[in-house]
Amino acid sequence: MNISALLTSAGINIGLCVVLLLLYSLLRKQPSNFSVYFGRRLTQARPERIDSLFHRFVPSPSWIVKAWETSEEEILSVGGLDAVVFIRILVFSLQVFSIAAFVCIFLVLPVNYYGQEMHHKEIPSESLEVFTIGNVKAGSKWLWAHCLALYIISCSACLLLYFEYKSIANMRLAHIKASAPNPSYFTVLVRSIPSSVGESYSDAVEKFFSNYYLLTYLGHQMVYRSGTVQKLMSDAEMVCRMMRSENLAVKCKQNPFHCGLCGGPSKAFRLLSKGPENVKGKSVYRDLASTREEVAAAFVFFKTRYAAVVASQTLQSSNPMLWVTDLAPEPHDVYWSNLCIPFKQLWIRKIATLIAATVFMFLFLIPVTFVQGLTQLDQLHHSFPFLRGLLKKKYMNQLVTGYLPSVILLLFLYTVPPTMMLFSAVEGCISRGGRKKSACRKVLYFMIWNVFFVNVLSGSVISQLNVISSPKDIPAQLARAVPTQASFFMTYIFTSGWASLSVEVMQPLALLWNLIKRLIFRKKDDLSDKPLSFPYHIEVPRVLLFGLLGFTFSILAPLMLPFLLAYFLLAFLVYRNQILNVYMPKYESGGQLWPTVHNTTIFSLVLMQIIALGVFGVKRSPVASGFTIPLIICTLLFTEYCRQRFHPIFKNNAAQMLIDMDREDEQSGKMEEIHGQLRSAYCQFSTSFHDSCKPDQSDNGESIPDPEDKKPEEDSNKVNELLALHLHIESKEQPVEK
Repeated sequence: MNISALLTSAGINIGLCVVLLLLYSLLRKQPSNFSVYFGRRLTQARPERIDSLFHRFVPSPSWIVKAWETSEEEILSVGGLDAVVFIRILVFSLQVFSIAAFVCIFLVLPVNYYGQEMHHKEIPSESLEVFTIGNVKAGSKWLWAHCLALYIISCSACLLLYFEYKSIANMRLAHIKASAPNPSYFTVLVRSIPSSVGESYSDAVEKFFSNYYLLTYLGHQMVYRSGTVQKLMSDAEMVCRMMRSENLAVKCKQNPFHCGLCGGPSKAFRLLSKGPENVKGKSVYRDLASTREEVAAAFVFFKTRYAAVVASQTLQSSNPMLWVTDLAPEPHDVYWSNLCIPFKQLWIRKIATLIAATVFMFLFLIPVTFVQGLTQLDQLHHSFPFLRGLLKKKYMNQLVTGYLPSVILLLFLYTVPPTMMLFSAVEGCISRGGRKKSACRKVLYFMIWNVFFVNVLSGSVISQLNVISSPKDIPAQLARAVPTQASFFMTYIFTSGWASLSVEVMQPLALLWNLIKRLIFRKKDDLSDKPLSFPYHIEVPRVLLFGLLGFTFSILAPLMLPFLLAYFLLAFLVYRNQILNVYMPKYESGGQLWPTVHNTTIFSLVLMQIIALGVFGVKRSPVASGFTIPLIICTLLFTEYCRQRFHPIFKNNAAQMLIDMDREDEQSGKMEEIHGQLRSAYCQFSTSFHDSCKPDQSDNGESIPDPEDKKPEEDSNKVNELLALHLHIESKEQPVEK
């Protein structure tokens, strides 16, 4: 690929980004789209009415200014520590690749360009290989520049990683200590409870913990089989919530489409009032609740945080497969359906999931190999002779070889996150956060293998297998293959990076669903819709993959770094905007994503150094190779130190801190109140179903008026309220004139 083909791909994606961002700045101002672009704020803000229409049709960069000026404290209060950690990933990437871009553009790139005595063409006609290390002749004395840049990038990355790890570890400790009393700190999940004749699981738990934890045992809550009953109750709760939201605008207007769902009279339905006629519903609810069946799992409550931690980390029985204890997840984080899985099945499920993920990974070689074939023009001419005339056109040649491969790969990659999420659910994770964390790792491994290694080492599946059969040649193979794939990964940054960010901010699926609701179902109440949670299992692997590309290509193809910096800067603005306006955290892991980020970054650094070692060997530079080996050893020693120093903070809670928190609660008299809230916190069949169906109470405690008593002008108040909300948000996003 030459520079003109690269600029063609860049121009297409830049144009797409600009169009989508301008469209977003207009769509976000329309009251009908507030549930799409302000889902989080709709659940909290209720501003006064403000009348204005002109601003709705004028694009403005106010959201960019607001995202840039928002402090980290506000991100922490809005999105939690997990959101702060994600933003820190982007800040770290901006810092380290700014250093790498400065060093490599001014030191390494000139050495690559003038690495051989040759007649250079005009820049647009030059091949990208001229700007890579492949253009440096073997035995060149200028390879010291690459070795020096390698040392600067590695030392800068390790130094920044250390300070980030230390800062996030301190933030995690402060978050645990300063947060409100969390029921999960007093609760232990017990699985694989042994059964005996004539004794229920609940009696066995009571007997065991009363005997061995007499002084600290407080009580327990059994886990029940969640099948049809739980689904019926969840569906009924959703219907009741929809009916309550429609209670604010219950009149059903004539539907021009006559879909059958609307078009009835204004009194087609109404909520039940609080009265004798509702007794039947209550009895049905009690009948459903009485059909519960215990499973061999329970939440056991302890009087102190320290007692719960000790019980969760202690082997309870001489048989490790019985009385298995873990610290319970947060109440909103519990994945109830997986608690019904017998503990003895978990290891089988994990092996089956591993095999399925591996098979899926190798099946993905088919589209990857096809994509790589598109980047090689000679193979296209040979495989598809009828395309020779079309590919001779300059523009089509640039489009097919420069833009189309990365787009096709991106479309196939959209199937990976939901597939890995399914595998993680089958694995048996006890929490939704644990499921998302497991899916995040699977997606990360998948993308590193299929997007990076397979594309680098391929041309065909046979050549990949030849590389695997001779592991000692891997560094040399990487040294020869990585620089030649720089053009493909640059276009991949354009499509999977720049374009995906503009699609993220547009929220096309949510926008389409909102349009369907309004045009077909005639549902105009958006305030009751639940906001989305941040898709960490999708975005974290993508950011880390781009970090791997930045490290591995920094000294090999420095021309990639400016495009990568543009991605991280745009991602910094887009994701801060999404955290502030769209996504609502449903649970908090306390920043447990950072160890995965740290380990992946270290892997990227070591991979960069191994590839550099292979390049220096291929280029016959023994001095540079000799200096690279100590750098690899020092990097591994650094990561081992960080693992010993910081990783235990993310794995376990410090006993000293927990005991201090227990003493503070006992002295302040809060402990009794905390004990009283434990059982209701882990109620599997929540009473919210019954409470949410009460017609006389709203979310803020105010009564809901009867639809028949509603005044006609109240129908228009909904749009006025949404418009007022947007103007309230816009007024906060405007920069302050000094």
